[in-house]
Amino acid sequence: MVKQLTLCVLHTDTHILLGMKKRGFGVGRWNGFGGKVALGETVEDAARRELREECGIQAQVLERRGVLKFEFAASREILEVHLFGVVKHRGEPVETDEMRPCWFRLTDIPFDKMWPDDRHWLPRFLEGKRLEGTFYFLDEDTLLHHSIHEQFPEHAV
Repeated sequence: MVKQLTLCVLHTDTHILLGMKKRGFGVGRWNGFGGKVALGETVEDAARRELREECGIQAQVLERRGVLKFEFAASREILEVHLFGVVKHRGEPVETDEMRPCWFRLTDIPFDKMWPDDRHWLPRFLEGKRLEGTFYFLDEDTLLHHSIHEQFPEHAV
């Protein structure tokens, strides 16, 4: 079974906005903003909604940047995460029940407090690459193997 999710990454030439997950899947880790695609909702609409709900940012322009698939040894479910770059937005980040946003210098990304896969794909994403990847985890802390491929860019949505 495949579960569709979204992940929005907001960054400048020098900083990235990450959120400390306060509850649910991934609690205690820094991450981008995103989540489940609701029934009848497009992936893009879900990305915009999740960004707004998790940190108060209104995405005006999103850029599709790829798809990452995650598998865990103890689950038959595949998490299909659609990546978006936030090209243009409105508003300032605010803390919510789910996330505590914080800006980090690109040279100080807290990879040791993020998902183990992030150190493999996020630097390429920040270089402007469009990615397709697969990550296979033993558990939430142990990445067993992965593959990442760069794809041709698509237009902003």
